[in-house]
Amino acid sequence: MTQIKAAEVSKLRKITGAGMMDCKKALQESDGDFDKAIEIIRKKGQAVANKRADREATEGVVLAKVNKTKNKGAIIALNCETDFVAKNADFIKFTQSILDLALNEEPSNLDGLKGLKLGDSTVQDLITEKVGIIGEKLDLAYYDKITAPTVTAYIHPGNKLASIVGLSLEADSQVGKDVAMQVAAMSPVAVDKEGVSQKVIDTEIEIGKEQAKREGKPDNLLEKIAFGKLNKFFKENTLLNQAFVKENKKTVKQYLQEQNKELTVTEFKRFTLNI
Repeated sequence: MTQIKAAEVSKLRKITGAGMMDCKKALQESDGDFDKAIEIIRKKGQAVANKRADREATEGVVLAKVNKTKNKGAIIALNCETDFVAKNADFIKFTQSILDLALNEEPSNLDGLKGLKLGDSTVQDLITEKVGIIGEKLDLAYYDKITAPTVTAYIHPGNKLASIVGLSLEADSQVGKDVAMQVAAMSPVAVDKEGVSQKVIDTEIEIGKEQAKREGKPDNLLEKIAFGKLNKFFKENTLLNQAFVKENKKTVKQYLQEQNKELTVTEFKRFTLNI
C-alpha cells in the first residue's frame, strides 16, 4: 500500500473539504493519485446522494447579492436537511461562492447555474461532493436575477428569506433597502396590478363571489362585490399599492415618488424557506 503523508491528506482536504480520514482512504485507494482520489470522494458523494434522494431537504440558506456597480443582483437557495448544517459557516461560505459565480456569469436559469464551472468542477458536482462530506441531501433549489439601473438586495437575519429589487433610476441605497425589506416582509404577488396574472384575477373574483354568496348578498350584486374585493386584493398584494411598512399612511408608490417623480420598481424577486 502506498505510504500517504499527512501533507498530502491535508492538501486533498483543502481541495475537497472532505474529512481527514475520508481523504486518507481516498489517497490510499488511488495509490496517491490526487485526481483519482477526488473522483473517489465525488463517487462517494453520489452514492450518499442516491441513498438520500427520497429525503426532504427543507432547511438551508437563502442569500442575495448585488454587483459592485449595483445594477445587477442575484438570489439563490441551497437546501439541506437540518438547521445544524444550515448554520455551519462552511455551508454558508459554499453557498456564497455559488452566489458569487451566479452574479458574475449570469446564467439564464437554475440548470445553467448548476452546469457552470466553479474551480475545476461544475456546481452540481461540487454539491454532490458536499453530500458525501456532510452526509445530508443538498439541493440547489432556487436561482433568479435582476438587471436594472439600481438593484438592492436584502437578506433577513437567519438566512431563510431574501429579496432583490430593481429600481427604474439610480437611487439612494436606503431607498432600495426600504423597498427590498418591504418585499421580504409583505410578499407582494406583483409590482402593480397590471402584473397580476389573469388566472389569479379570475380566482380572486370567484372567491369574492363565493364569499358574498355565503354572506347572503343578492345574486345581482355578487359580481360588483367581487370586483370590490379584487381592488382590495390589488391594494394589499401589489408592491406599489401596498401600505409602506415604515410609514403606513403612504403607499410604496408614494414613498418612491417623494424621492423622484419618475422613480418606480421595475421588478423584484423573493424567496423563502418554510419559516
